[in-house]
Amino acid sequence: MGNPLLDISAVVDEDFLAKYDVKPGNAILAEDKHLPMYDELASKGNVEYIAGGATQNSIRVAQWMLQIPGATSYIGCIGKDKFGEEMKKNAQAAGVNAHYYEDDTPTGTCAVCVVGGERSLIANLSAANCYKSEHLKRPENWALVEKAKYIYIAGFFLTVSPDSIQLVAEHAAATNKVFLMNLSAPFICEFFRDAQEKALPYVDYIFGNETEARTFAKVRGWETENVEEIALKISQLPKASGTHRRTTVITQGCDPVVVADDGKVKTFPVILLPKEKLVDTNGAGDAFVGGFLSQLVQEKSIDECVRAACYAANVVIQRSGCTYPEKPGFN
Repeated sequence: MGNPLLDISAVVDEDFLAKYDVKPGNAILAEDKHLPMYDELASKGNVEYIAGGATQNSIRVAQWMLQIPGATSYIGCIGKDKFGEEMKKNAQAAGVNAHYYEDDTPTGTCAVCVVGGERSLIANLSAANCYKSEHLKRPENWALVEKAKYIYIAGFFLTVSPDSIQLVAEHAAATNKVFLMNLSAPFICEFFRDAQEKALPYVDYIFGNETEARTFAKVRGWETENVEEIALKISQLPKASGTHRRTTVITQGCDPVVVADDGKVKTFPVILLPKEKLVDTNGAGDAFVGGFLSQLVQEKSIDECVRAACYAANVVIQRSGCTYPEKPGFN
């Protein structure tokens, strides 16, 4: 469940970022000053339109890795427009069973500005921001929740429908299902702390990158920048249900992945990629989660989950946006 956004992706220069006051590698919500950016990106010769949104990316990648039709489902809000139709086609082509809530607002878009392979994201949520828990409660949609054994929601959805997250989180705890979330962006940890705090006790697996983890720690007054220490502390925060321990998984770009669980920390090297093979990092973190999920749902070990996660991220960063070849080469 998340914010379905159509990525409008183009290679830009540093002047373009400066013009719109965008920091390299950041993910933010659009303000009025950013709105002209979407048309400017669309007018670029190298522009690409790719169905995106963090949760949807992860689910598409998990579906691709699993190669079992309809193994995954997705819920979010789109507009009744051509971008919305594009999104539906894309989800169907990916084999994801998508139940979209359709609103009169335009489909949400995300400006993806790529400079030297590094992406900056500016999301104009629009319709994605209109998701209502009433849609989730409809029998045909709640049936997806009932049927699911693993439920993943990116932290970005905390800005849209925290009550939907709560409904699903409580259901997962009551029925011993596995509930997973993502820190998603520094601004979520800073400005949506209360909503994040409310969901966290239900989270069995929490993902994030090193910047998000450090922001999470700073907001809570933990006096450490050490990612391993932070991961451990997050894993030990109170849980609503005792069925599953919390596992924290933090990526650090080309540095090792940190996994904290049961009072212990393990690190896993990533697959290193020569700089010239890097196309763009958009969707790398989403793909990492998708790869991880594809093995977790098959009850594989954490080592295997991380190996698949690193494989999926490595594939995606060698392509434009969160896209992948027809079949995975993971075994």
